[in-house]
Order: sequence, then C-alpha cells, then structure tokens
Amino acid sequence: MSQGEATSGATPSHDSAGDHHTPHRDPAAVDSGTAASHDAPPEGLPRDLVMELVAAATMAPSRHNTQPWRFRFEPASQTIDLYADPARMLPVGDPDGRALHIACGAALFNLRLAATVAGRQPEVRLLPGAAESLLLATVRLAGPCQATQDEIELRAAIAERHTNRSPFSRRALPPGVLAELAEAAQIEGAVLHFPDSQETSRLLRLVEDAERDQLADPAYRVELARWVGKERDREGVPDDVAGPRDPASATPVRDFTPAQPHSAGYAWFEEEPQLAVLSTVHNTKADWLRAGQALERAWLTATLRRVAVDPLTQPLETPDAWLVRDPRSGIEYPQMIIRLGYGLPVPRAPRRPVSDVLDPPSTGLSPPTAPI
Repeated sequence: MSQGEATSGATPSHDSAGDHHTPHRDPAAVDSGTAASHDAPPEGLPRDLVMELVAAATMAPSRHNTQPWRFRFEPASQTIDLYADPARMLPVGDPDGRALHIACGAALFNLRLAATVAGRQPEVRLLPGAAESLLLATVRLAGPCQATQDEIELRAAIAERHTNRSPFSRRALPPGVLAELAEAAQIEGAVLHFPDSQETSRLLRLVEDAERDQLADPAYRVELARWVGKERDREGVPDDVAGPRDPASATPVRDFTPAQPHSAGYAWFEEEPQLAVLSTVHNTKADWLRAGQALERAWLTATLRRVAVDPLTQPLETPDAWLVRDPRSGIEYPQMIIRLGYGLPVPRAPRRPVSDVLDPPSTGLSPPTAPI
C-alpha cells in the first residue's frame, strides 16, 4: 500500500476481499484497493463512546509497554486520527520505528474492532499524509454496521489479552487452534509460520545471542531500565509482570532486569517452546502497520482459546533480523516471533488513562512532526 491508499470498512464482505475465504468478515486492514466513501457522516458520536473506542485501542501490546500512540477525534468528519508518540520511541532498541508501527497497528485493529461492535463502520486510511510523519492512520466512523458474532467475541477479548512470560505446560496446541491463528494473521495480510523442532532450536539460539549482545550495550541497558522494573501503575513492565528465569538454561523470556537479582524468582520452562513467526511480503511502514493488526487479531484469537502469548523480538532488533527468516521458506520479512502455550494466570501490565492519549480536536494547526 502506498501512502494515502485507503482501505474501506472494518468488516466488508469477502466478495471484495480477494483471496481470503473465511467465515470472518474481512477488516479494513486488508487492502481492498478502493477509496473510502466520502458521503456526509452520520449523527455525531457521544464523547463517552469516543473514549470507549480509544480505551479499547490503548489495550494493545507494545514493546516494553511504552504505549507509543496518541489519538485525536475530529467531530466534523467523524474521524479518529492515530499518531505515533515520539516521546515513547526506543532509539536504541527500535531506531527505525518498526516496533512502534507494529504496536500502533495493533492499537488500530482494536479501534476498528471496537467501532464495528459499537455499530459504526470504520473506514481506514494508512499513512494518509507524508507531510505529517507522525500521522499513521485515520479511521472515519461511517455507519451503521452490524458486527458478527466472531467480532463481538474478539471485542470482548481485548480486555483479557495480555503477555504471559511464565513457563507453559507441555500440552501441545491442537492443530485446529494453530490453523485459527494462521487464518487470523492471513485475514490481516500477514503470514504465520509454525517452525518445526529444528527451526525452533535455531530461533531460540538467535534469541539468546541477540539478547546477550544487547545486554552488553550500556545504551540498551539504560533504555531498558527506563521502562522496566519496580512498581508501575501507568506504563512499562513492572517487576510482577517481567516473568521468572529458568535456573538451568537460557530462558525463552526477555531478561528485563539484568543488573539485579531476579525479582520474579526462578521456574522451570518448557524444553521445546511452541513458536510462531509472523511475516509480511514486504517491509514498508505500511507493512509494519499491517503486521501489528495481524498480530492483534491472532493474539485476541489465542486469548479466546485460552492460549498464552509471549513475544520474542530480540533477533528482530538487530541488523541481522533477516536471519529469523526460515531459509526453507519463501522470501518474506519476519516481523515478530511469538511463544505460544498454556500457562497459569499472570498480572497484566498497566495502561495510561484515555485522558493521557486523547488530544482535543485540532484547531487548524498541524501537530508537531518528527522522523520515524
């Protein structure tokens, strides 16, 4: 998708969705190749509903729980704009902004889904203006629309979705669940691969090597310390969410507190984790946004199936990110590694209030821009 290309409707039917043939209705993130309609917007939204939609968006995952997004509602056009927040970028761990775009893509999916279940058809435009580099997407709330049962269930899962960095059981995920997760990613224009035992071992070695190199960088450790550790009630990863370490081997969980005794203790992790690799055909900013939407749809689907999810992105944060690609697969761009399984309940990471991320309507002045 080029800048300014529109995708129309959060849930248009598959009659216009190309190659996707599933019982789900195809969301706006899948490029339809058609421009959003420009008819007069329906009656205005109550402010409480706008805040509800933004609250759903803010429940999305983000690296180190930085929550790197801002929103602005424009009543005249019934549009919610999604901006990147430059104060919440990770210049060491995410210098190109890929993780930021993936996080904002996940927030965009939640916003679309919440709008659909609220009865308003979201019309999405990705990267609508090159002049405003922080403006990542616009969501025009057209309407009305009728949510499917699948969408209603996914919407309910938003509040339950969270990262689980605890050990998982040896119970294998059923093939049917893996197929559902792959289908969820496909609906959003991404591919979800499930590596075999040999490839899983190779990926885990990449994770271990990348994290060792990162922790040897003082600048990375300073950046990590800004967002991780101790008690936190609005952002970042508090101690009780960071997860334990494996006393006998490399832990398939990011080491958030390398400079101090591990506050979450120690536990035995599964010997062969179930991994999945989320990839896209291209590697542009728009593809990163699509990857975020695919990640969130798959994660919410996993939540509905009581499957725990833990992102492992360390190798993708290095110049050698291409090594994550399975050499036996086609030419794709890996965007996320996720660990899947069945785990015990764990605390959820905190969230900022909507008042912190929802700006007042614009007054004709453009928001500040910054390269990302």
